[in-house]
Amino acid sequence: MEQKRLYRSTRNKMICGVCGGIAEYFNIDPTLVRLGVVLLSLTSWGTGILAYFICSVIIPDEPKEF
Repeated sequence: MEQKRLYRSTRNKMICGVCGGIAEYFNIDPTLVRLGVVLLSLTSWGTGILAYFICSVIIPDEPKEF
């Protein structure tokens, strides 16, 4: 059984692919993840924005398929 890994998405990408990658990992709609980040950004003194950019640095790009 192959281990599931978290990557930044290249298919569901708007800015850096973080929300798309999280949605692919949990098998949910990327729009829900994006709405969650927006709500977190509006309600928690910009924590969502900070978390997004930290994730964009930490989470690796999706490997290229040949």
